[in-house]
Amino acid sequence: MEKKLKMPHTYFLLLLIVCVAAVLTYIIPAGEFDRKVVDKQNIVVNGSYHEVAQSPVQPIEIFRAVPQGLIEGAEIIFYIFIVGGAFGVIHRTDAITTGVNSLMNRIGKHGKWLIPITMIIFSILGFSIGLSEETIIFVPIGIALATALGYDAMVGASMIALGAGIGFLGGMINPFTVGIAQKIAEVKLFSGWGFRTVVYLLVLISGIAYVMLYARKVKNDPGKSLLSNINVEARSTMSEDVLNTKFDSFRKRHAMILILLTITIIINVYGIFKYEWFLSQMSANFLLMGIVAGLIGGLGLNGTFDALLEGMKDILFGAIIVGFAKAIVVVLTSGKIIDTIVFYMTDFIDHLPTAFSVIAMFITQLVLNFFIPSGSGQAMTTMPIMVPISDLLGINRQVAVLAFQYGDAISNNIIPTSASLMGLLAVAGIPYSKWLKFVWKISLIWAVICLSSLIVYTYFF
Repeated sequence: MEKKLKMPHTYFLLLLIVCVAAVLTYIIPAGEFDRKVVDKQNIVVNGSYHEVAQSPVQPIEIFRAVPQGLIEGAEIIFYIFIVGGAFGVIHRTDAITTGVNSLMNRIGKHGKWLIPITMIIFSILGFSIGLSEETIIFVPIGIALATALGYDAMVGASMIALGAGIGFLGGMINPFTVGIAQKIAEVKLFSGWGFRTVVYLLVLISGIAYVMLYARKVKNDPGKSLLSNINVEARSTMSEDVLNTKFDSFRKRHAMILILLTITIIINVYGIFKYEWFLSQMSANFLLMGIVAGLIGGLGLNGTFDALLEGMKDILFGAIIVGFAKAIVVVLTSGKIIDTIVFYMTDFIDHLPTAFSVIAMFITQLVLNFFIPSGSGQAMTTMPIMVPISDLLGINRQVAVLAFQYGDAISNNIIPTSASLMGLLAVAGIPYSKWLKFVWKISLIWAVICLSSLIVYTYFF
């Protein structure tokens, strides 16, 4: 019996990259750019690159780089922990789960509206709170409602997965991707939200249309379902079981918690634009929200803080990965080769039209997400290199953020290293090969939309 090929652990891959970075400090010439502060941004001075004394990283420093990365990324790491903890409390109260289940059951009675409304709801959760792994818990009811209306499991899973993915791609106020990338790029938090909203709407409309066209095709001819010969009986049984399940009723306390969540997000957004709040202020607001939500939800003090810690535990992977990713930058900086890499990369693409440089940024982020399937981790790894490259090429830093955001989000729907995607497909009983066959066309459409938007922003903003 052949052994199944398993992908190495993400942390191992990152540590391997740290080791490679350390080896490169012995090979690549050390060098530095001069920098100057312009409008509160630390800008690279074009033409100022010069070689300096070689500073190779010693083997023991490879492992020291990880705790150093955790220290340097502490503000972001603890922000992720606090937000994860706060949402852990809300999850324990069942406010979001009960609210969404109740709403989806109501929508299910009006078949033609099920797909667009469900996708809009999950996209809002995607661009506001970065909903990702949490989508898995909604898959059974999504499939149940879809199959009850004559569609297939692919429709049920895709309206949830792609809905959240669309919101993640829009990312207007997503603190885990856009927020972190903009902090590293030293641009105003959540700036460019208007442009992002336009792109989000284009992606949302195309995504809804794509799923609805497939759903109509399957309803008219079930034989055209990509899952027509796969586990039909099991899916039918699951559909019946879920539809017959009595979900907890949506109560007044659930509504109060969702209102509290909405108010917290609004206050944070207002504070960001009005008073230039950043991670520490947002963390404080989310922590307060979590405690109040727990008390409203009847968890009590002990239950609230138990849920807070449980939420932090659930987000542990995404939080600590920031430190491992930062360790790569620590080694490159300590070895004084990060500017050399920037210099030679810039020199290579400087002769290309600006549009091609932007496309190269996007493709780089798209590919790297396979190895670093974490938005925050990928931002910490790539943005310290992409930002100075954009400076030297005369490209707006916002473009570097957008290239990261779109490359990361689009590939999340495709890569087999994504825990949330593979978990969702496992629950739905959909083979990865079938999902890929379904999703590649819309992913290509989204890539065209995003690349076009990047070029538009580069030349007109």
